[in-house]
Amino acid sequence: MNIYLDIDGVLITKGGEPKENVASFLEFIISHHNVYWLTTHCRGGESNAIEYLKDKLPEECIEYLYKIRPTDWKTLKTEGIDFTQDFLWYDDYVMDAEKKVLNEYNKFDCLRLIGVNDKLQQSY
Repeated sequence: MNIYLDIDGVLITKGGEPKENVASFLEFIISHHNVYWLTTHCRGGESNAIEYLKDKLPEECIEYLYKIRPTDWKTLKTEGIDFTQDFLWYDDYVMDAEKKVLNEYNKFDCLRLIGVNDKLQQSY
């Protein structure tokens, strides 16, 4: 399965602190799935996700960051999703246009909205 990850609000809080359980979450998803960045920090072929997170996540997380692949999208994050594969998309905010695309593909249930106070779970 493919996993698509946003950064702000998912891996780190809006204040830049690591979310609870982030290390075990990253370890689990990278060990069991193909993981991709789906974030404004990786857009249009550019990727500064690792540099952005290096000083924000615990040291044990850094090795996992290098195993996450970039996506290429320009307007909607859904442009970076491979709809021919099973996937989960972790994000804290999704635009209405992106929700519409998910619905068109009958994949809205693949979206995992992460709230401000949500803990990342170790198994999925």
